[in-house]
Amino acid sequence: MSQEPAIVMEGITRIFGEDFKANDSIDFRVRKGTIHALVGENGAGKSTLMNILYGLLSPTYGTIRINGLEKNINSPREAISLGIGMVHQHFMLIETLTVLENIILGDESTGPFGRLDLSKAAEKVSALLKSFRISIDLNEKVENLAVGVQQKVEILKVLYRNADILILDEPTAVLTPQETDVLFDTLEELKSIGKTIILISHKLLEVLSVSDYITVLRHGKVTGNLKTSETSKEEISVLITGDEFKDSLQQEFRSAGEIVLEVKGLSVLNDKKFETVKSVSFELRAGEILGIAGVEGNGQSELIEAICGLRQMSSGSIKIDGQSIQNTTPVSLIPSDKLKFAMVKEYDITGNILLGRQNEEQFSKALAINYDRLRRFSEQLIEEYDIRPSDPDIKIGSLSGGNQQKVVAARELSKNASLIVAAHPTRGLDIKASAFVHGTLLKQKTKAVLLVSSDLNELLKLSNRIAVIYNGKITGLFETNETNEKELGMYMTGMRTMNNEL
Repeated sequence: MSQEPAIVMEGITRIFGEDFKANDSIDFRVRKGTIHALVGENGAGKSTLMNILYGLLSPTYGTIRINGLEKNINSPREAISLGIGMVHQHFMLIETLTVLENIILGDESTGPFGRLDLSKAAEKVSALLKSFRISIDLNEKVENLAVGVQQKVEILKVLYRNADILILDEPTAVLTPQETDVLFDTLEELKSIGKTIILISHKLLEVLSVSDYITVLRHGKVTGNLKTSETSKEEISVLITGDEFKDSLQQEFRSAGEIVLEVKGLSVLNDKKFETVKSVSFELRAGEILGIAGVEGNGQSELIEAICGLRQMSSGSIKIDGQSIQNTTPVSLIPSDKLKFAMVKEYDITGNILLGRQNEEQFSKALAINYDRLRRFSEQLIEEYDIRPSDPDIKIGSLSGGNQQKVVAARELSKNASLIVAAHPTRGLDIKASAFVHGTLLKQKTKAVLLVSSDLNELLKLSNRIAVIYNGKITGLFETNETNEKELGMYMTGMRTMNNEL
């Protein structure tokens, strides 16, 4: 392990507006050939610091040295030229282009007369796919890919450019335990050949398992620089939150009430008219949390959209509170892709709180919105969910990904609906915010909660029962206290089914 720094950031300060310091005199040093974790609460300044390193933002003050040389990084192109690659929490892909076109975009191979040589590029990318055990159709358009596959495309983009410094923002958020193990093996391989990796993550156990060093941020300042082998989850948590925070929430196994959601023989087609949900049946009762585990792209999105009336079913039935669903059936939905389906970046927090609720009596009367009441309600949710900055007039597009997720969760979990559909509700949230959302879900004793997540720890903590979906079918159904992450992971990857015990 090299003692030489690949990155030295000194006195990094970034001011937004008149006086909001997202980064406040941060010193950040990363040794060559190491995996360095960057952790902290939502809004602590992690993404801002990495966006500065990647040239998406400029520091108000401070200096950056790469491999000992001071650099002004004014764009991602300059960062890439310095051997820096970044996989963002919000992917930077062109949905209408193919996988191959996205990977090579900006670094195209050319043949005679400067013509684009796709075959040469495909050959190089195929070698990467084989080397890192990744299976993706290079000719598929990105808009047709599941979120987890899109993340792999982003990683391939970085590897294709031969980056020596890799920044990964929440890379395991959509992965199964088995896929996470493969990713971490890949990171170790990259480290062994001299690559330097910065890992932004909220999953402290993963940070402890894969990193060499850890830097902790809180409110834009460094609160700790740690050697991973000499620290603990408890110490890191204190540095993150400023107190001895303990997440002691656990599902209470209680008697469920009346049936709220009844799904029978449901089949659903995707946008390409392929059947992605195949004869799925289950019931969900009031006061119960049913977890849906599965690798993304196995029908979860289409299942959720059908239940919420956003996609037509090809066969079967869905009933909520005994009534067949309609587009107006009240359901609280936290979608997996909040940027695409749950928010308008150009609206402020208050405007996003109102989305889908503009006809509620508490906010409107005689076709007029009661903005005073709406603002008070928004301020209440901002305080309850600790949304930062705590300004109801700030555009949601300027918030960190975690704080955007808090706004969506706050709006949906405060609705008066008998069914809550939560898809990855804590993706990108810090430990305190995640615990708050978990606690809010557990308090829904009169509501039914359908929880879709690739975080098996989250499912095991919250759910009464867990159904595994693979290739559009329910392949396993478990009482939560009778299963574990390893077993669920085997069903999620098709290694086991209810009729095929391997």
